[in-house]
Amino acid sequence: LILGLSAVITPLAVSQQLVRLDIPLVIIASAVVLLMSLDRTISRIDGIILFSGILAYIAYLIWFRRRNRQTPPVPNPDAPERKRDYTRGLLLRDIGSIVLGLALLVLGADWLVDGAIDIADALGVSKLVIGLTIISAGTALPEIAVSVIASLRGQRDIAVGNVVGSNLFNLLAVLGITGIIAPNGIEVANSLLTFDIPVMTAVAVASLPIFFTGYEIARWEGWVFLGYYAAYVVYLILQATEHDLLPAFSSVMLLFVLPITVLTLALVTLRAIEARRMRRSANSANRNQRSE
Repeated sequence: LILGLSAVITPLAVSQQLVRLDIPLVIIASAVVLLMSLDRTISRIDGIILFSGILAYIAYLIWFRRRNRQTPPVPNPDAPERKRDYTRGLLLRDIGSIVLGLALLVLGADWLVDGAIDIADALGVSKLVIGLTIISAGTALPEIAVSVIASLRGQRDIAVGNVVGSNLFNLLAVLGITGIIAPNGIEVANSLLTFDIPVMTAVAVASLPIFFTGYEIARWEGWVFLGYYAAYVVYLILQATEHDLLPAFSSVMLLFVLPITVLTLALVTLRAIEARRMRRSANSANRNQRSE
């Protein structure tokens, strides 16, 4: 949803680090969560493993940043005290904003959960469906705002990095911490294991060739993301209401839409690989001509 909205506004730039490191890590984390869910529980040990993964990821980012750190600019000797005071004032303001924001976030999360439970009881649908739709969309609103604003401002790499980083933190940090503090672990519903988690993993895998082709998410690819999110929500609604259209909808998705998408991604990826091979051959030929 977030990548689709952002890409529809403007094509999104994808950094090589995302393709080489972050997206593969999202795929691995999704697969690990799927394997951990086979016993229908995310145990405390599982939570520790997941949380250790996010700690290792943050440590790597800090190490990588320090390794590639540029020389800091030379400070202005004319106004050192004013600069220190200004920085200290900004720091206090930012700390206060963070504390206030966290307090409001906890309050808002409590209201969100209570309201979602009431809606589930009123509509007669499972709390799992509410969690997969209303709560997931509500918790994603800050991410949607950041990515859309970044797209409008032309900061296209922020829009993609925000989504990928959020997925990693949700899988490793949020699920890990929850698994650690939950007395009996986190129960995994059968529908999550048989449908939702595999779909999440498949989306992560499908994102890799999309990101790889030209290191850009085109507008048509954004529309594809939006279309699949809409289809996912429709499936959840049909499943929750046990609608008669569910078998026909599932057949259309499995027999037509998914194969066409896989074929399109394969063709786009092959074209991108061939184009890169031709560029490398042309560059090699140019270097040989210069040397001669």
